[in-house]
Amino acid sequence: MRIGIVCPYSWDVPGGVQFHIRDLAEYFIRLGHEVSVLAPADDDTPLPPYVVSAGRAVPVPYNGSVARLNFGFLSAARVRRWLHDGEFDVIHIHEPTSPSLGLLACWAAQGPIVATFHTSNPRSRAMIAAYAILQAALEKISARIAVSEYARRTLVEHLGGDAVVIPNGVDVDYFARAEPKPEWQGETIGFIGRIDEPRKGLPVLMNALPKILAERPNARLLIAGRGDEEEAVESLPKELRSRVEFLGMVSDEDKARFLRSIDLYVAPNTGGESFGIILVEAMSAGAPVLASDLPAFAQVLDQGAAGELFANEDPDALAEVAVRLLGDPERLAELRRSGSSHVRRFDWSTVGADILSVYETVTAGAAAVATDERTGLRARFGLARD
Repeated sequence: MRIGIVCPYSWDVPGGVQFHIRDLAEYFIRLGHEVSVLAPADDDTPLPPYVVSAGRAVPVPYNGSVARLNFGFLSAARVRRWLHDGEFDVIHIHEPTSPSLGLLACWAAQGPIVATFHTSNPRSRAMIAAYAILQAALEKISARIAVSEYARRTLVEHLGGDAVVIPNGVDVDYFARAEPKPEWQGETIGFIGRIDEPRKGLPVLMNALPKILAERPNARLLIAGRGDEEEAVESLPKELRSRVEFLGMVSDEDKARFLRSIDLYVAPNTGGESFGIILVEAMSAGAPVLASDLPAFAQVLDQGAAGELFANEDPDALAEVAVRLLGDPERLAELRRSGSSHVRRFDWSTVGADILSVYETVTAGAAAVATDERTGLRARFGLARD
């Protein structure tokens, strides 16, 4: 099958949607399918052989964050050329309502279109008002996927229609096989995310840290991600700042080793999450997870059975649970076991097969429609069968 996948966000700025698309493309390539991904990217960015650049993206505030998107006449031309050259059996567009390549591809594409909706937002008058603009493009979509029940709910409330829920995927064994790093072990708490993005919740964790260290003086906080490190520790007393270590951006290999090494992964995100891929990665690596009780996080963690939850934006609650867990090796071991078992439902062997079945359904439907149309034309003009 010839599969075209459209990524709305800049390929050179790491994010959950980009990682999902990358892993999905590589999963299908391993199965023998031909895959091309169209994505915004700077011209000098090294790209995998299956990624085609649609040009440089620009930063736009979006869903409580800053997304790097690509839109305009030049982008539209590149989308049309990519569609023409690809001759795809199916087009898979991610975030088709964002002002980026997905919407452009939706307008221009012909044939079967699958769309995945990643975003979870409160009910928005602006998005509902935009439906009139989006309607012509959205009506061309053959099948809709939402990565969680909360993303599906956002779609239903804002745009109508419905979607099948297929979660984000992870290569579970890749994380499970990673080798721990000794220097990252020894009563370590881990955090991965953009340091200067408030909704990732690092300030909540920083506010909880003094209480954690008061009870667990040998604990350390390891932080992987880009951002202003000095600003991140401003709220901490100076004598505690040495207990925080910044690792900067880490490679995929080091991310897996990081998650295999730590004693507790903390996800203090405050909102705007429709899934929580980092929770799945942490469980895959065997890291016990403590997360804010966002509905999407609670769902990923099986309502607390596969990881513990604390009250959102409550540093005291975070500190209380973290101290209890760090002092209870048996509970940490139990969370490792339950998380490792629960996470198998998110492996690409399951998720990829579900997405492929959607592709096969829409392409079979398109083929049936084409056959009916040809039959109708032959009957109308008195032509014989082939």
